[in-house]
Amino acid sequence: MAEIIVDSPVEWVASHVRRYLETDGSDGGKYHGYHALLITTRGRRSGTLRRTALMYGRDGDRYLLVASNGGAARHPAWYLNLCADPQVELQVGAEKFRGTARTATAEERPGLWQVMTGVFPTYARYQEGTDREIPVVVVERV
Repeated sequence: MAEIIVDSPVEWVASHVRRYLETDGSDGGKYHGYHALLITTRGRRSGTLRRTALMYGRDGDRYLLVASNGGAARHPAWYLNLCADPQVELQVGAEKFRGTARTATAEERPGLWQVMTGVFPTYARYQEGTDREIPVVVVERV
């Protein structure tokens, strides 16, 4: 029996996830003109599989994500989950695959941050509005 996956508790995100799933990303694969994917992580305390939608960029074969949480003072739950268990599942359009996620190193981050602020310029404003360094996440297929 397959494990149950719990979608984001934020209703507009959960609605986005449902549309994405129902249409294999043809509705939801772009969010306000930006490329979006679904990521499933394992809850660090509950062990429950949790799914959310995120904008993404690419660096070669690698997928790039930004743990911005809208510039909030705290990291988003999905990021804390993948720090505890880096094995994730991504869905990009109709394609689903497993990956290993990690935080970009201090050496990698500046270049990857440039890629992601090019994808979604608002990330720069989010960084200016918080004291924490917003992580860039690198996901590689396994």
